[in-house]
Amino acid sequence: MSDKLSDKVAIVTGASRGIGRAIALALARKGANVVVNYYSSENYAKKVVDEIKGFLTEALAVRADVSKGTEVKSLVKKTLEEFGRIDILVNNAGVEPMNKMVDITEKEWDYVMNINAKGTFLCTQAVALQMIESGCGGKIVNIASQAGKTGAEFLAHYSASKAAIIAFTKAAAKELAPYKINVNCVCPGVIQTDMQRQDLARSARFMGVTEEEMNKRILSIIPLGRFGKTEDVARVVLFLCSDDADYMTGQAINVTGGTINY
Repeated sequence: MSDKLSDKVAIVTGASRGIGRAIALALARKGANVVVNYYSSENYAKKVVDEIKGFLTEALAVRADVSKGTEVKSLVKKTLEEFGRIDILVNNAGVEPMNKMVDITEKEWDYVMNINAKGTFLCTQAVALQMIESGCGGKIVNIASQAGKTGAEFLAHYSASKAAIIAFTKAAAKELAPYKINVNCVCPGVIQTDMQRQDLARSARFMGVTEEEMNKRILSIIPLGRFGKTEDVARVVLFLCSDDADYMTGQAINVTGGTINY
């Protein structure tokens, strides 16, 4: 893969832990300066910044609630003040509160949709405006989910929000193509993160089985026979942020170990 991310400037939302952290580190290893967005995990975000600086690139931790337009604009402003431009945006911030569909409250539905879907829209809009103004193009990668294609039990609101991200990605890609802005999304399957481990435990309770049995059930439908690692997702995102992906836009790429193939 090309190493042409040197001196590029990337914003990664929800980058203090899990998949977001892995993406931020992967970009930094290839030379990008990274803005580590977080909402509540300040200490974790600062640790990621320190890790990034170990690669001899620059990093900045910025707190922002991606579901609020004013905070997103502030995130973009701080990035421009620090680095002068934005070349890459990775919309990773998301929430996944598990519940039975019939028990989901209106408040819970709005919470998930606001952060996952609205947050992706607000960040994409704000950054795209800067990319258009600069005339230099850019790369935008949205983190969706296999749940956005298949639906996931006990995650009706989450599935709907990720399906929205996939459709939004395709629409934005068409509108932004004339400005040389590529917009793609990645659809992870079951990835080993703190969030995934909590979901597995909750799923087991909802299904009335042990966590061990739940693990076996999930693994049985993954052709490659293992859960994904955060680095598996980060490597695909890294490719989409590179010049090697210049002729790709509007795509929803699965990183699921073969669980789905469409």
